[in-house]
Amino acid sequence: MSDRFEKGLKQRKSTLGADYVEANLAKADDFNRPFQEAMTEWCWGFGWGDDAIDAPTRSLMNLAMIGALGKMHEWELHCKGALRNGVTKEQIRAACHIVAIYAGVPAGVECFRSARKVLEEAGEL
Repeated sequence: MSDRFEKGLKQRKSTLGADYVEANLAKADDFNRPFQEAMTEWCWGFGWGDDAIDAPTRSLMNLAMIGALGKMHEWELHCKGALRNGVTKEQIRAACHIVAIYAGVPAGVECFRSARKVLEEAGEL
């Protein structure tokens, strides 16, 4: 594996949780393993692999973009990751507001719904 993959794997586990990442990699097969490897290297090794933006800010950017796209399963996963990266519930609320303003109130409503679930599970609400 490349250095970028190893760097990406470390960051992916740090943000999403080692158990989650290892389970995804373990169930990868010949069909989707190349995607798992490329995503780990590209998204996490290249996209998250420098120090230009800190992890909490990257998490908030992800929440805004994924929320705007309406990909709520991924949003929930990244909301959990945002908490691991030190993002506060107040910052998550602000990200939900931004999604509602720029992507529409229904998208914001979905973000708040998912955030509530994540924050309750984390004992933050």
